[in-house]
Amino acid sequence: MEFKGTSFLYTLATLMVTFAGFSALLLIIRQAAGAQLSALDRFLARTTIGHLMALTAGALLPSLLQLYDIPESSIWMISAAAFGLPVLALLLTFPHRRVTATGASPPPIVMITFVGLSSISIIAMLAYVEGNFAHKAAAYITALTINFFSLALAFIIALEVVLHQPISFSQKPGGET
Repeated sequence: MEFKGTSFLYTLATLMVTFAGFSALLLIIRQAAGAQLSALDRFLARTTIGHLMALTAGALLPSLLQLYDIPESSIWMISAAAFGLPVLALLLTFPHRRVTATGASPPPIVMITFVGLSSISIIAMLAYVEGNFAHKAAAYITALTINFFSLALAFIIALEVVLHQPISFSQKPGGET
């Protein structure tokens, strides 16, 4: 028997994987046009795809746990901790990883939406689910959804920055540019 929110989680997982492919495709097209990938391009691809895979795992984890006949209330508590803590660590280390990889801090809007809003939603979800309140599934799925859309917004903002970077073309074989 499926639990509440299963179809929403599957839909969210599908959206996440599709978005990961789309984001990678945009950077591949840029490179195929002859532009060299910058440090920001590579960081954006790594961060977006890595974060989306973590979110996708979070979307699929409750259904996986259900296969082991774990009680539904425990499924949400296990999923919240197994998904929430690593994603929170990714979010809180994002500014440092961005500076290390690119030499520049994230824009304030990215700090507010991606790091701030996403972290707050994860912390609230962890407190709510682990506090054993009603509607654990709703809290868990809401945190996943907020994290997905804040990542999408951060990607769009970063893409705008990437598209305004001066294009450095790679050297083609035979000395042509």
